Amino acid sequence: MRRSRSAGVLAAGMVAALLAACSSSSGGGTATNNNDGALPANLNAGSGSPVSGGTLHMLGTGDVDYMDPNVSYYSAGYLALRLWSRQLLTYPAKVGHVTDAVPDLITGMPTKANGGISADSLTYKMTLRTGVKWNTTPERQVTAADVVRGLKRTCNPAAPFGGMPDFETLIAGMADYCGGFAKVDPKSASAIAGYQNSHDIAGVAVDPSNPLTVVFKLTHPASYFLPMLALGAFSPSPVEYDKYIPGSFELAQHTISDGPYKVSNYKPTKELDFVRNSSWDPKTDPIRKAYVDAVDISENGDQDAIQQQLKANAQGADMEWDNFPPVSAVPELLTSKDPNFNLQPTYSSNPYLVMNTVSPNNANALAKVAVRRAIFEAIDRAHLIQDDNGPQVSPPLTHILPAGISGTKSNTSPSYYPYDLAKAKKDLAAAGVSHLTLKFLYRPSKSLAKAMFLTVQQDLSKIGIKVVGVGVPDADFYTKYLFAPTEAKSGSWDMSLAGWGSDWYVDGASAWFSPLFYGNDGKTGSAYPPNGSDFGFYNSPAVNSLVDQATHSADANAANALWAKADKQVMDDAVIFPITSNNQPTYHASRTHNTVFIPSLQQIDPANVWLSNS
Repeated sequence: MRRSRSAGVLAAGMVAALLAACSSSSGGGTATNNNDGALPANLNAGSGSPVSGGTLHMLGTGDVDYMDPNVSYYSAGYLALRLWSRQLLTYPAKVGHVTDAVPDLITGMPTKANGGISADSLTYKMTLRTGVKWNTTPERQVTAADVVRGLKRTCNPAAPFGGMPDFETLIAGMADYCGGFAKVDPKSASAIAGYQNSHDIAGVAVDPSNPLTVVFKLTHPASYFLPMLALGAFSPSPVEYDKYIPGSFELAQHTISDGPYKVSNYKPTKELDFVRNSSWDPKTDPIRKAYVDAVDISENGDQDAIQQQLKANAQGADMEWDNFPPVSAVPELLTSKDPNFNLQPTYSSNPYLVMNTVSPNNANALAKVAVRRAIFEAIDRAHLIQDDNGPQVSPPLTHILPAGISGTKSNTSPSYYPYDLAKAKKDLAAAGVSHLTLKFLYRPSKSLAKAMFLTVQQDLSKIGIKVVGVGVPDADFYTKYLFAPTEAKSGSWDMSLAGWGSDWYVDGASAWFSPLFYGNDGKTGSAYPPNGSDFGFYNSPAVNSLVDQATHSADANAANALWAKADKQVMDDAVIFPITSNNQPTYHASRTHNTVFIPSLQQIDPANVWLSNS
């Protein structure tokens, strides 16, 4: 899933309001073990006295998207970055506060009271902690110039950050800078570095009075700017990265760490190993306890076999990587009250079905709203939820924004596209199409993806639509298909499963509509891939206008009303079919402790677990 990554509208500069909202229901503040009894608590979270040492063995079925902090935009990538890369703000492994964006690299939260935010809410200043170092030879302090360099790298022409619509038009001068960057040769590291080092972003700079202070200037007030800084895009970048193409294999083999661990071995799609970073000073890091000495990640396992190994407490099996208990195992884990099983809210839409509106297949039939609506009417959401172990695990979601995100109407919204075969057949005939064959993109290694593909195939066959599977490896799903414009436009897929978690949590509607639905005719700030996650190339002038109005609104209530309108318009246009705002199952071995689930990582936080000898 992309979160939030992916995973707001706050009172600008009011840190007290930020922290209060983060822990409120409107901010999705529910965290691991902080449930109402409907979800099983993880009994190992926070239990016992921590023990340092040992190697944490993580087992999975897929790889990161990129080993590049300013480019990675996939939950597995964020999970790896947690170990070796630090952000300006991040989320603590603290029960009840896992969606609170708190200072990581910076010394404290900027406010108007402390001078960190200007009176007009357009300028933000923040200072990095002294003693945070790169593990270079010799080691050196991470500086504000590194933060500026990191942000410059986000819109590189080779592998741009997928959440650019979040801030491309918000940070002053960013759109102009990125427009020029797009013209640079994406295959030349020297050309990329040359542009980056000879062009500036007007709205990001080093404070002349302090090399550790970075200054951001915005085009309009945006109180959601602070939680946005938890994105990896705002991570500092060492000057050594100028030698490599962003997101490349070569860079992945030459990573430089400012976190508690450093990469010791990386073989894409096979293994990823970390050892302690001697340049990391725990006194400078309030977030990562880094109890274990090393982390070894196996990326080419089997979902069922991994579950069996963890349940048996097998040697070399401590917790999951980009993997979760298979759907077939969850009912027994729920009823047995297994203490190593965890089920916690994600505040996400995962998975959902997305339609490729630019597919040339079937005489461009999916470009027609009427056709997409008819397809959705023939899909039984209840069947898909049953594939994902029913409503306790997968509560139904019938519109865009899940509970906990501003603008949502979870309790009052109509149920869009209720299952109605007769209406689907009638509407499909009225649209003037027949004998459709749809290509369904999915990951066969994921038991849930396979089950949902088969369910959609069966449901749509009842109205005469043939669905054929396009199964691809986990590592290719996003990077080589969904984020590749040529694949959508060439018709390699017509519909797909995808997932979305908020890029931030407190009043985070902007973190949904800007990167997912802001087509903007492909112009500046567009969410079209690879700069955004509008995988189906949806473009609605009405939605674009609502996004513009809401992101510029200084009134939270007015903004929420606009987000609700945008939600309705996207659903009317039938571009995605929401299924569930799921509760994520995870599992770990008995010797793994302090297993706090972090929604932004979609997994237990590996930087804070410890191992017992049991």
